[in-house]
Amino acid sequence: MSYAPVNGLSLYYESHGDGDGRPVVLIHGALSGIGTSFGTMLPLLARTRRVVAVELQAHGRTPDAGRPLTVDGLAADVVALLDHLRVPTADVFGWSMGAMVALRLGTHHAPRVGRLVLASVSFHHAGLHPGLLDGIQDLRPEHLHGSEFHEEYLRTAPDPGGWPALVAKVKRLDADLPQWPASAIRDLAAPTMIVLADGDIVQPEHAVEMFRLLGGGVAGDLAGLPSCRLAVLPGTTHTTLPQRARWLVPMVEEFLDG
Repeated sequence: MSYAPVNGLSLYYESHGDGDGRPVVLIHGALSGIGTSFGTMLPLLARTRRVVAVELQAHGRTPDAGRPLTVDGLAADVVALLDHLRVPTADVFGWSMGAMVALRLGTHHAPRVGRLVLASVSFHHAGLHPGLLDGIQDLRPEHLHGSEFHEEYLRTAPDPGGWPALVAKVKRLDADLPQWPASAIRDLAAPTMIVLADGDIVQPEHAVEMFRLLGGGVAGDLAGLPSCRLAVLPGTTHTTLPQRARWLVPMVEEFLDG
């Protein structure tokens, strides 16, 4: 097990595979960990490149700290991890909350990011299905008892009794999610791939809006393909998206190698 001392936190991470190119950093979703977010994808990605998978504050094997969860703070922890590993630039693949952290890296720590893969991400609240954020505030810890996320937490957390505190912190995070202006998306320096499930918590129109802001949605045979990508996975929900490794990994590898 590997831990990095970052910003007063003992941050758990795993390093898999090798290669001379940029590593890819995997950032999990809220209430999730490496296993439930990337368990099927990680070994496939590690066949061709170095993969660094992190577990953020209060998630998985990383203990909590005396501070709230914020997208800005979580992004700063990832930057500190890159410093600890002496990695000047990395590709970043984030899912759900992890995609918001990855987007924050792209907009506020651009020199540290090579390419971005953003799975199930919105850059403003209206991009989510109506009522979703309000509904999250009704979530109680026991609602997820028996789920794969709760079971993973019980197996890996340094304090398995901390589940209610984690749920409370995630609810506070979701109550104050950051939003980005369209200009910030348009100005992203990193080539970006957007991934969405056709039954995701993010509305498909929002993903297309983001894709267009990045320069996508052109007639590629006439104008040439832009540096951004859009992938919509059929017959897939928000929580089953990470399980679509056989679809995702070839597309992600081709994008990262571009």
